[in-house]
Amino acid sequence: MLLAALREQVLEANLELVRCGLVLYTFGNVSGISRKDGLVAIKPSGVPYDDLTPEHMVISDLQGKIVDGDFRPSSDLPTHVELYRNFPNIGGVAHTHSEFATSWAQAQRPIPCLGTTHADYFYGPVPVTAELSAEEIANEYERNTGTAICRAFAKLDPDAIPAVLVAGHAPFCWGKDAHEATHNAVVVEYVAKMAYRSLGINPGAKPLPAELHDKHFLRKHGKTAYYGQVSPK
Repeated sequence: MLLAALREQVLEANLELVRCGLVLYTFGNVSGISRKDGLVAIKPSGVPYDDLTPEHMVISDLQGKIVDGDFRPSSDLPTHVELYRNFPNIGGVAHTHSEFATSWAQAQRPIPCLGTTHADYFYGPVPVTAELSAEEIANEYERNTGTAICRAFAKLDPDAIPAVLVAGHAPFCWGKDAHEATHNAVVVEYVAKMAYRSLGINPGAKPLPAELHDKHFLRKHGKTAYYGQVSPK
């Protein structure tokens, strides 16, 4: 079976979305990429999660052309492919319609960094894209969704902020592989919920001071990180 290990990883990442309560019915999808092969594995469209097996995962190239699989891929494949083509360091993409993150997307407001939990994962607010034009919706909607995400990161680092809210739609997240993309999708939902509640308690709540934001992000990421254990050589 082509890319058997990647199919297994992508299946497990999709099932993790279910276990974490981020999807209903057949909502959501996760993909992973083999950069060596230039091939993407993604969940099939509309297949219940309980029925999924590695064989269900669909393989495409970076132009979205199906090269292996008997099922239609997720309708969001063109969005995933656009992200892989423009964000060269990512290895997995996760898309959900999780309740709180999607609420911020529908409100077309970025998720502000109000606390250190957010700062541990995202080096700034989780941004929101601009709305798609009528022409972009009518022609190649899913690919244009990916293009809108890339435009939102024209002056942002996708490695430092591995998530976005698509205006009127829902979040997309990414990471070094499919597992990390799903992990970040869970965290986005968590910080979206906390930001919503924090602003409900205090509508005047201010973003975390830059010094504290820097401290929490940089102690986990980058050359001077000291959080966690050092991998044995």
